[in-house]
Amino acid sequence: MAEWGEHPATAGAGVGQESAGGLRRWRGPLAAGLLALILFLSGAVVNLARLRTHAMLTSPYGGRSLPDETPADRGLAYLEVTVTSADGLRLVGWYLPAHNGAAVMMQHGYKSHRGEFLEEAEMLQRAGFGVLITSVRAHDLSEGETITFGHLEWQDLDAWFGWLTEQPDVQPDRIGALGNSMGGTLVLQYASLNREIRAVVAHSAFSSLDDTISTSVQALAGLPAFPFAPLMVFWGERELGIDSAEIDAKLWIGEISPRPVLLLQGGRDLIVSVDSGRLLYEAAGQPKELWFEPDLGHASFDRQAPQAFEQRVVGFFEAHLLEE
Repeated sequence: MAEWGEHPATAGAGVGQESAGGLRRWRGPLAAGLLALILFLSGAVVNLARLRTHAMLTSPYGGRSLPDETPADRGLAYLEVTVTSADGLRLVGWYLPAHNGAAVMMQHGYKSHRGEFLEEAEMLQRAGFGVLITSVRAHDLSEGETITFGHLEWQDLDAWFGWLTEQPDVQPDRIGALGNSMGGTLVLQYASLNREIRAVVAHSAFSSLDDTISTSVQALAGLPAFPFAPLMVFWGERELGIDSAEIDAKLWIGEISPRPVLLLQGGRDLIVSVDSGRLLYEAAGQPKELWFEPDLGHASFDRQAPQAFEQRVVGFFEAHLLEE
């Protein structure tokens, strides 16, 4: 019989002690395994970000999007033209001659091609404008395979501008620029560097890489913004040797004033941040216009509102390139 204060041993107590001991024995291996799994998954995420970043920054010749029609298919007379960039890359373009002494350079968007601007070319040709549809490095049939979002592409636009000023049907003081998406950002950058660009239209341009990276990563790479957006910025900066903060059209657009700028931004844009149009407008000097349509998507004004697009965009260039 147990004495006062003593408790007889039970079978359950022994089992509990053995279970606790077993858990203690497994706690170390479980923690180590969990840590290994976390490290493996983290490494996989980092490596995926690196691979997707490389894919976004490169455009191998064999895998590019190319035009499936030319201006001739629209009944438009044109020339196949080429220029060479300052660093030696051969670039391709189309030129539709001017009938009013003025011309507009047109730069397509990210991983697109010259065919993107055939509708706009028709509109401007009806008004007598010359149209130079340009391509930059790593796009269309142009040389190069690396996309730098403006770090080097401004040299390509400079080569095209030089070619255009030599055309006998164009007055050098009557040249404007129109760009879609990344092309819109590029023409803003180039106009800030070249004061001979007399008027600029930027259609769904991104305001900066840092402003739009979260939106663009989801749309272009098919990855969630977190954790991939900051990781892709990290890898992109290292692959290109740049600071992403340098690619900022908000810093460039103010330099265009007093030359006019027209910004087009859709409220359903899934490619660049919807705030891009507002941010660029706020950073621009006068004269400036922002055409915002809440129900339009990315670079879609010409397709979804063609009559209004022709009236406003062609009218903008008529007002600022043809005025005496």
